Amino acid sequence: MGYKGSNKGMTVIIKTVTRMTMGFILVYGIYIGTSGRISPGGGFTGGVILALAFVHIMLAFGKEAALRKLRANTLRMVMGPAAFIFLLGVATGRLPGWIEAVCEMVIVGTGLFAIFIALVLASRSDKNSE
Repeated sequence: MGYKGSNKGMTVIIKTVTRMTMGFILVYGIYIGTSGRISPGGGFTGGVILALAFVHIMLAFGKEAALRKLRANTLRMVMGPAAFIFLLGVATGRLPGWIEAVCEMVIVGTGLFAIFIALVLASRSDKNSE
């Protein structure tokens, strides 16, 4: 009934709780990321929370479901423009702070999730080679 190494994911209870909490986690991550100028938090913290939301999906539903939700091409297409806008804002100093915070959230969130995916795929290939 539990995970036990299969690609099926977790139990029905964990999947249901994940479905119920995903929206709240994403909204909380965006809130923390954009309110960093007036309270503790910021783009990095918000990006970490957003990345952990997608890690939560991967742990509950399995690798395939998470990769269907957020493909590698989507990660690249979102991260590239966000990095360009962020660097443009840092270089010129003319972008509003919330735009830089959103770009930083996207960069950190996609980067950490990509690292997690790479680690999952590397551990799967190591097990298959044994």
